[in-house]
Amino acid sequence: MSAVRFEDAPPVRAFASYRGQRNLPGPWWSAKAAGYEPWLERDHVMLLDFNPAVVGISSQPFWLFWSSADGRPLSHVPDFFARRGDGSAVVLNCRTAERRWPRDWVKFEATEAACVAAEGRGTPAHTTAVPAR
Repeated sequence: MSAVRFEDAPPVRAFASYRGQRNLPGPWWSAKAAGYEPWLERDHVMLLDFNPAVVGISSQPFWLFWSSADGRPLSHVPDFFARRGDGSAVVLNCRTAERRWPRDWVKFEATEAACVAAEGRGTPAHTTAVPAR
């Protein structure tokens, strides 16, 4: 993941916005610009932005595709990719504890496995399922 500059890429999917929506998506404008959907993501992109170790941020950075144990196709887009000044990276899935369903844990575990596989090839990457506030 250090060879791919996800922090310079646009989001892989659009941020939905419609009348009556429960969350308020929007851009977070800074030198490390990124978008967010729910407020929890906004809070985390703010923390990433003000972290001096983080030099780049990308929201909705890439798609992951895999098959479940029973062969069903599955996919997931992590919430953020953050590049650190030392070249390492963090991949974030933002979800409060009360909104983590079994299907979310499957996706978080797949993200973790992809990061571990990338790290095993000499590329520093980690994933974090953000805990409840």
